[in-house]
Amino acid sequence: MSEHGTRRVLLDLAVSLDGFIEGKDGETDWCIMGPDMKFDEFLNGIDTILYGRKSYDIWGKYVPEEGASEEETDFWERINSKEKIVFSRTKDGDDAVYIRDDIPGAVARLKAQPGRDLWLYGGAGLISTFVNGGLIDEFRLSVHPVVLGDGKPLFTDVRERLNLKLAGTRSFSSGVVQLIYHRN
Repeated sequence: MSEHGTRRVLLDLAVSLDGFIEGKDGETDWCIMGPDMKFDEFLNGIDTILYGRKSYDIWGKYVPEEGASEEETDFWERINSKEKIVFSRTKDGDDAVYIRDDIPGAVARLKAQPGRDLWLYGGAGLISTFVNGGLIDEFRLSVHPVVLGDGKPLFTDVRERLNLKLAGTRSFSSGVVQLIYHRN
């Protein structure tokens, strides 16, 4: 939570050096999760994950394959223990909270509730909606030392320039550099 007691919307994503969040076939095998990245600390600071419908369908209930490491299994159990909010115009369900319209109003209500910060997971369309609506409080981009050449770009359909203020950087033994920006 922020020092003011209001929940924040955090965009925390892995991005390739050339600005892609997925490879051309949706692959994310290039993402590095080193122990020195302390992703557990990030997960401790959130209690809600915001998904677009497609991202939720793929990752919202993801369970590692049998034989996965205990570390991977624990990681996904922690993610799956968070409250899930799905933004979708078409789908509804009982395994998450679905929001169909008035995204700014819904986000304002979520931020006003007691609790920890909100993780904007994606996908790209939802990220664009949040960027264009000024709904992201903190951008945490982990730039990976890989050039994909093609794939799904981090930002699409952004209507206006968004000037940000650098709030911090962290570099890791893997070569990943995390850039943390706040809105001006």
